[in-house]
Amino acid sequence: MAGGGNAIRGSRVGAGPMGEAERGEAAPRQSVVYYCSHRHQSVITFAVEAQIPEAWDCPRCGLPASLDSDNPPPAPKIEPYKTHLAYVKERRSDKEAADILDEALQTLRDRRKRGEIIF
Repeated sequence: MAGGGNAIRGSRVGAGPMGEAERGEAAPRQSVVYYCSHRHQSVITFAVEAQIPEAWDCPRCGLPASLDSDNPPPAPKIEPYKTHLAYVKERRSDKEAADILDEALQTLRDRRKRGEIIF
């Protein structure tokens, strides 16, 4: 049965052209240009009544962008990944770490003597 039905492919009951008559009138708009430190210019469109943000993320590179073309915001400083040990070393001195280790070893040895730990 090739092409025997009355339905139009890809349509549904009540479907019609989607134009401004169905969506309503478009709000008045304004275009704002943001600048990032990579010298990208991003044109963002806002409603005229909207409050314009001072900063916007650049859609091309993701860096922060501002309205000032002469002084775009600098790229954020990226901290290197820290391991758990690095964070511990920031909080504890070597002497404190040695004391804690000695205390834990003594507790383990005492438990083994009492037969609580087999291995």
